[in-house]
Order: sequence, then structure tokens, then C-alpha cells
Amino acid sequence: MEEKEKAALYSAIQGFVGKLWNGSDLYPDPCGWTPIQGISCDIFDGFWYVTDLSIGPIHDNSLDCVPNAEFRPQLFELKHLKSLSFFNCFMSPFKHPVTIPTRSWERLARNLEKLEFRSNPGLIGQIPSNFGALNKLQSLVLLENGLTGKLPRIVGKLTNLKRLVLSGNWFNGSIPDSFGGLNQLLILDLSRNLLSGSLPLSIGGMVSLLKLDLSNNRLQGKLPIEIGYLKNLTLLDLRNNKISGGLTNSLEEMFSLEEMALSNNPIGGDLMGIKWHNLKNLVVLDLSNMGLTGEIPISITELKRLRFLGLSDNNLTGNLSPKLATLPNVSALYLNGNNLTGELQFSEWFYMKLGRRFGAWNNPNLCFPTGLISRTHFPYGVKPCKEKITLQEEQTNSDSKLYDEFQGMGVVTLKCDK
Repeated sequence: MEEKEKAALYSAIQGFVGKLWNGSDLYPDPCGWTPIQGISCDIFDGFWYVTDLSIGPIHDNSLDCVPNAEFRPQLFELKHLKSLSFFNCFMSPFKHPVTIPTRSWERLARNLEKLEFRSNPGLIGQIPSNFGALNKLQSLVLLENGLTGKLPRIVGKLTNLKRLVLSGNWFNGSIPDSFGGLNQLLILDLSRNLLSGSLPLSIGGMVSLLKLDLSNNRLQGKLPIEIGYLKNLTLLDLRNNKISGGLTNSLEEMFSLEEMALSNNPIGGDLMGIKWHNLKNLVVLDLSNMGLTGEIPISITELKRLRFLGLSDNNLTGNLSPKLATLPNVSALYLNGNNLTGELQFSEWFYMKLGRRFGAWNNPNLCFPTGLISRTHFPYGVKPCKEKITLQEEQTNSDSKLYDEFQGMGVVTLKCDK
């Protein structure tokens, strides 16, 4: 390894792990016989150069960061760096807060493909605008840090990105329209922030997207029709936002969806306008607490891969189709907290299979027939149906005479069972 490269590496590492470390136990250099865990090298023009630098307790014998860890300018002299990651390195937002450097990232732009900051609560401030110079970047992960501010539009110019994870921070404001230009993106996770505003119409431009997680924010407005352009999407998670305006019919065009979670949004409307049978790959469908009205469409029973169906805490009405029990893979069915009516027509085996994972409680006008089900397996929290009123079959002689007498007068008195 060139002395210049080694000196830059050692100084950069010391900034994170402390001056007591000097690499003296590495022979003959960090890429030799005793390498540092978290450092990888490759040969260029006959010399070893660092290509991968991971700081923090990623491996058993990795170098841990000191409380006052800092970025040193020598980090940006590692010109062949392809991957740079920090895990549990900047831990104290009050005693030793650290911001991401705002300069020199362009010096790594020629080779850097992966940049990650994971679980660093002491990492505060905003995303530097010069991240936009990292045009080779394929993975940008800023997960569970203390970062704040708005999402920079410049990130939308990183058109080689395959993964963009900005979850678990304090980002606010709206999702930039420029993100729609990330047409090679496979994973977009902006969950657990303070993002607001409507979903951008440009979201339909992310045609390669496999996973979209925007849950636990403050997003509002309608679901855009353009969301149906995401034909390859397998996960759509918009839980715990303020989205309203009903379900868009374009959802039925997302044929690859395996998980759809829209719960805890005031979306409203009904379920009847969606051709649910088009979404044959659905495994999880969570539409709880959305203000839904109307009946449960029979087309949901055609989702043969479905394992979880959550429709609880809505205003759904009507009878439950016994065909729901024919879903071959269903293991959890939550319908509690609605206005469903009538008798449940499921078998004892179905109740035994699901147990407490069959939720139908808090439907005041729903009941189950006691004669068809044992006392050990029945729907939890659902009342038994009342016995029907019947005409007493056996009459005493005096009752028969009295009956005949009143019948002649045009009046009939019935004695009924409870």
C-alpha cells in the first residue's frame, strides 16, 4: 500500500476510534495478513487501495467509535472507495453531536457506490446538498439517525440508485417531485419521519420499484392514480398517515403486490369499486381503521395466497360470506369493530384453526348458531344467536278448546318458547 494511502486511512480511522489506535499490529498493512474487520482492498496499478470502509461494531473484532468521534478530511483522500458505512458510531446527540460533512464528497464521486449511516442518534443536521455529486451511488441508507430538515431535491438526480432508505429520522416537508426520476430504484423507504403533503404524481415514474414504505408520517391528500403504474411493486405500506379521498381504482392494476397496508388512514369510501381478484399475489391485506363503509366484496375470497386480512375498526355492514373460510392459506382474519350482521356460517374447524386470530367482536348484530359449534371452539367475543320463536306443538285438551273458540272469533293466541 502506498504510504499516502495508508496515512490517509489511519488518520481517518483515528478520527472515529481515537488516537490510541495507530495500526501497529497490522502486518504489513491493513490489506495484508492481519486486516481490520470492516476494511476491504483491491489492487490498482500494483498497489493496494481501500475500497470498503465500515466503521462501528459490525463484526466481533471491529473497531468501536469513541464518544467524541469525528470526520477528518483524510477520509476523502481514499479515492478508490466504493463502500462507506457507519453503524452505532455517533451516539450522543447532546454531549457530542456530529453533522455530516458538507464538503469534499465530490472527491469520492468517481467510485462510491454505497453510503450508509445506520443507528447513529448523535448524527444530526441535514443531508448535504453535495450528495448530489455522488452520481455512481447505488445505495444511500440513512437509517435511524437524528437527521432533520427537508429532503433535498438533488437526491432525485442520483439516477443510478437502487436503494434509498431514509427511515427513522426527523425529516419534514413534502416528498420532492424529483424523486420520480429514480427509475432504477428498487427500494424506497421514507417511513418513520415527519413528512407531510400529498404523494407526488411523479411517483408513477419509479417503474422499477419493488418496495415502497411511506408509513408513520403525516402524509395527506388522495392516493394518486399514477400509483398504479408501479407494476412491479410487491410491498405498498402507507400505514399511519392522514391520506383520504377513497381508494383509487388503479390499485387493482398492481398485479405483483404481495403486501398492501393502508391502515390507520381516514381514506373512507367502500371496497366494492376495486377488482380485488386481479391482485392474486396478495399475502397481506391490511385495511383496518380507514373509515370504510358498505359490504365486504365477494371477490376478496378469490385471493388464494392471502394469509392476513385486516378489516377491523371500520363501518362495514352486511353479512359475512362463508366463502372467506375457503381461503386456503388464511391464518388471521380481523373483522372486529364494524356493523356486520347476521349469523356466522363458519365451521368449528375454522374457529379452531384461527383461534383468537379470528376477530369478529364488537359487531353488535353479529351472532353464531350455538347448535353447530362446541363450547370449546367458537368465535371469541361474539354472542350466540337467540333461539327462534316457535308454536308449541303439544296442546292440552283445554288449550285446544280455547284455541278453537278464539279461532271462531277471528282471534288466535300463540304460546311460544323463548
